[in-house]
Amino acid sequence: MATQYTLLHHVAYISIRFFNLIKSPFQKTSVFSFPLKMTSNKVDKQMKIGTHDGTFHCDEVLACVLLKMLPQYMNSTIVRTRNQDILDKCDIVVDVGGIYNPSIHRYDHHMRDFCETASTVLKKPNFNRKIKLSSAGLIYCHFGHEILRNIFPHIKEDRIIDQIFKQIYDTIILEIDAIDNGIPMYPDLLDQPEPEYYIHTDLSSLVKHMNEWTIKSTNNQEAFENAMAMVQRVFMSFVTRTEKVWLPAREVVQNAINGRFEIDPSGVIMELSRPVPWQQHLFHLEKEMELSPTIKFVIFPGEENYRVQCVPQVLNSFICRIFLPSEWGGLRDDALVAACGIEGAKFVHATLFIGGHKTRDGALAMAVAAYESGKLSRPLEECPCSDD
Repeated sequence: MATQYTLLHHVAYISIRFFNLIKSPFQKTSVFSFPLKMTSNKVDKQMKIGTHDGTFHCDEVLACVLLKMLPQYMNSTIVRTRNQDILDKCDIVVDVGGIYNPSIHRYDHHMRDFCETASTVLKKPNFNRKIKLSSAGLIYCHFGHEILRNIFPHIKEDRIIDQIFKQIYDTIILEIDAIDNGIPMYPDLLDQPEPEYYIHTDLSSLVKHMNEWTIKSTNNQEAFENAMAMVQRVFMSFVTRTEKVWLPAREVVQNAINGRFEIDPSGVIMELSRPVPWQQHLFHLEKEMELSPTIKFVIFPGEENYRVQCVPQVLNSFICRIFLPSEWGGLRDDALVAACGIEGAKFVHATLFIGGHKTRDGALAMAVAAYESGKLSRPLEECPCSDD
């Protein structure tokens, strides 16, 4: 309980400080500060974060948000300008200046020869990412682990911090980097079943629309500050959810994979101890573990019965590795029992990606029968699919 109290108050403390924005007059060189009070690691002089003025984008907004989460920059002033003489006097500069050099705290990505990715910056095994970094990605890759340790002081294992780091990169940072660098989701439209990245937040669009040019009374500086507050809220929401929801779900899926041969000798069926969001974890863990054979079916307890769900070929798809038998599709209760021969069967969706049974053993029997039949039927892709 004490740990939970400390974490929630730590997160709230960071959030409240970002909401208390000081408004400053708009000028060609814009300068503003957040009224952040340090409780430790007191900084002798006020640091300056430099970024460009004019139209703002999600990458430098998030870069500034991330820097303000570090003790050394909590009390910093953000200077928005393209005047190089002024930028030269800043302690750290993001998204402007034409220099990427961490040793002198310069983090621009617009240079013609810039080709850094998360993989080249982090140099971590099993973290292969090929999307070019924006200023948000640069700051996150260089300071993200430190930021996460500050947010979660109760997490002592580097392994856990690293898992959270990767998830936040994949769900927030990656899409911002890709969009800012103009990278299409499907570079090869003819032969690419899976996108280069997914849109999880659409923060780039939200920030873009906060540049209000048609309203004369709109202060660009105020809009930038409001964008920072909005981006900070989304970032903290994803970070806290990752620790509270995503990590426990990963453990459930990991345990299910480890015990798959105890469920069925084929090793293609895994059983979740409770219903959790499992697809992303399964795909990640299959790659990490180089799993063979891959999982084809997942069984788990539902609200009223057990479910058997087919594993999709790619994340968030209804095209599955193996479907439930076509003769089961759209049937319920007695009609389904007559078709599958498994007493207690409750339903199979018309598009064959999920079914239900009264009992755990019955759901397992449905999965085994489906695997043995090996039916590769294709669902009605135009039909919106649901659980029931």
